[in-house]
Amino acid sequence: MATYVILANFTDKGIHDAKDTINRADKFKAMAANASVTVKHMYWTIGRFDAVSICEAPDDESATAFSLSVSARGSIRTQTLRAFSLDEMTRILGKMV
Repeated sequence: MATYVILANFTDKGIHDAKDTINRADKFKAMAANASVTVKHMYWTIGRFDAVSICEAPDDESATAFSLSVSARGSIRTQTLRAFSLDEMTRILGKMV
């Protein structure tokens, strides 16, 4: 499974309904499970992003479809980053010419 960091910002709708963020997080996890994505960690943050999630997905397409599905609900905008473990990065560096 590949690892992804999903950065999220509340939309106007999302901040208006901020008190519902815990319930939305539960829905986020349920949507993830239905998309073959596992939410490993979820954090609410201070700064440039309002939330950060660490997820695992079988491939880039699944992770992207999940992020798009979440954003389409209108409460957050997402930015998804592919993250590489130490072992993955070691293999990548080993392929450098």
